[in-house]
Amino acid sequence: MPDNINNVDHLGFEDKIAEFDSQMNELRKLSSVKGIDYSAEIRGLQKQQVTELKNVYSNLSAWQTVQVARHPKRPLACDYLDLMVKDFRELHGDRCFGDDRAIITGFGHIGRERVLLVAQNKGRNIKQKIECNFGCPNPEGYRKALVKMKFAEKFNIPIVSLIDTPGAFPGVGAEERGIAQAIAVNLQEMSRLKVPIVCVVIGEGGSGGALGVGVGDKLAMLEYAYYSVITPEGCAGILWRDGSKASLAAEALKLTSKDLYKLGIIDEIIQEPLGGAHRNMHDAVYNVEKYVLKTLRELKRVKIDDLLDERYKKIRMIGSISDEILSTKTQAGRERIKVALEDIKLKSKKEHVKV
Repeated sequence: MPDNINNVDHLGFEDKIAEFDSQMNELRKLSSVKGIDYSAEIRGLQKQQVTELKNVYSNLSAWQTVQVARHPKRPLACDYLDLMVKDFRELHGDRCFGDDRAIITGFGHIGRERVLLVAQNKGRNIKQKIECNFGCPNPEGYRKALVKMKFAEKFNIPIVSLIDTPGAFPGVGAEERGIAQAIAVNLQEMSRLKVPIVCVVIGEGGSGGALGVGVGDKLAMLEYAYYSVITPEGCAGILWRDGSKASLAAEALKLTSKDLYKLGIIDEIIQEPLGGAHRNMHDAVYNVEKYVLKTLRELKRVKIDDLLDERYKKIRMIGSISDEILSTKTQAGRERIKVALEDIKLKSKKEHVKV
């Protein structure tokens, strides 16, 4: 059982889990005050808590998954850089406007692999969050990422992109400096970079903000991350003009790792520790590291021309559907149209006979 499982902020759907934590903390206090050994009772409560965690986290709704992805203690980009990357050397600035702290770029080693890291950063405390704009990159962040990725291409260094943003910054300054163009250029240029690119959604994957550094040969997601064209609140605001209906929007958006894997949008789901990555940061980071190393080894065996062809096909296949599946899904609609046409013909014949 993870050491820090009792030291997390509980989410709204974790009432029973919080109750077990409270009971165990009370027994520990009593044990220290009275000198009575309650270890057997605590172990029993731990077993019950693990069972409850398995039940809850095996049946999360889409909105609950979003809440887990946004947990304040979920490992962030800085945690992955500290625990997964050796000899990290950060590269700053876009050579045009400034240095956006919402996107961190730099060279380092993951295992024995030398890589360029592009990581979206939310910040842990208030000062860091303000500094990196709560994880919402500006145009200079995407331009910085592209400049560094092209530099990596020059020296044949693979790229690893860690995605974690609610979306690109929608402010006036970002619009004036060309946020849409910056993202569009990144989509185009990343699709033809002549080095392996591995992308991993480690938390939130919102809108074009995620896409701007999310084009690659392989795209994976942590089990309780989400990846969507828009945040659930934004979708609810557009469809119902009511942000409180975010849970309905989350279900409709099909934004969970399981849904996206079934749809063929992502290539792999990276398992998280019991109860989410925030309950065992080291295991979560290790699982991502293991996936990245395995994938890089596979991609480096492929000739670069074949790699680019496969990347192009992968991008073009997103949203496509086979004729057989399309025929099955539209069968009921075609039957209704046939019946309607037959009714129209019958009505026209009856009218003709009357005349």
